[in-house]
This record gives sequence, C-alpha cells and structure tokens, in this order.
Amino acid sequence: MVITLTEPALDKLKTTKIKEQQYPRIDAEVAGGCGMSMKFKLVFDELRPNDSVIEYDGIQIRLDRFTKRYLDEETQIDYNVEEGFLVGESFASSACAIEID
Repeated sequence: MVITLTEPALDKLKTTKIKEQQYPRIDAEVAGGCGMSMKFKLVFDELRPNDSVIEYDGIQIRLDRFTKRYLDEETQIDYNVEEGFLVGESFASSACAIEID
C-alpha cells in the first residue's frame, strides 16, 4: 500500500495544530442498504490498537484493517480550502443480493 500526499495536503498537515494524542487517520464512511457507497476521509483521532502506520515525508498516517481493505493499492491525499482533505477514490456499488426460494 502506498499513500502519497499532494503539496497542498502535505503543507496543511505540517501546519495544522494537532491536539495531544490525536493523529491523522484515514477513515471509511460507509452508507447504504442494498447498495453501498464508501467515502474516505482524513480524521484526527486517538491511536487504535492494530492500526497500520504509513509514513510520508515525516507525517504518519494511520488506518485500520477495514479501511485498508477498500483503499486502492496507491492512494492519494489532496487538500483544498473548499473541501478540506480529499482521500482516494470514493465508490458506490449497486449490487444487491436477493435470495428467492
């Protein structure tokens, strides 16, 4: 797994005041019932047991096993003022399993 940060994202992370015991972590936001959509976001949270740590230019990014499973092998984190941190590609699945007897 490779995480890359654009210059704006790297600059923002380096200048953001992070509370003590808070670390940047990629989190997956899952929504849906029959279909599923997943959006990735960067949050600042406490350490969690079993998080993976990926370091990029002195910045440590954490992610859990669930999130790691759905990220692309190469994931980019970008930043812009309007939307904040943009992580990877969000996706949606319309697949729905229906069992008929």
